[in-house]
Amino acid sequence: MNWLWAIIVGLVLGLIAKAIIPGKQQIPLWLTIIFGILGGMLGNAASGWLGVQDTKGFDWTRHLLQVIGAVIVVGVGDMVWSSFRHNRGRATSR
Repeated sequence: MNWLWAIIVGLVLGLIAKAIIPGKQQIPLWLTIIFGILGGMLGNAASGWLGVQDTKGFDWTRHLLQVIGAVIVVGVGDMVWSSFRHNRGRATSR
């Protein structure tokens, strides 16, 4: 059941990140989910490094770090994906 929860959270984080990043991202939904999962993992790691992973009540800091991580991963991933798709399109048109 943990994998299903990771997919759902990854989807939500990825979609929030895509909404925050200006412009239109070219990544497909499956990559949005993967990047959201990776961003969430990055945010969890950052909260552990900062010592705010386990707090009483709602973990606002950890969730904010997860969203920031997702924005970073989705932003960088979109640039890499766009570059890959652009270069691939040029190679096939020759």
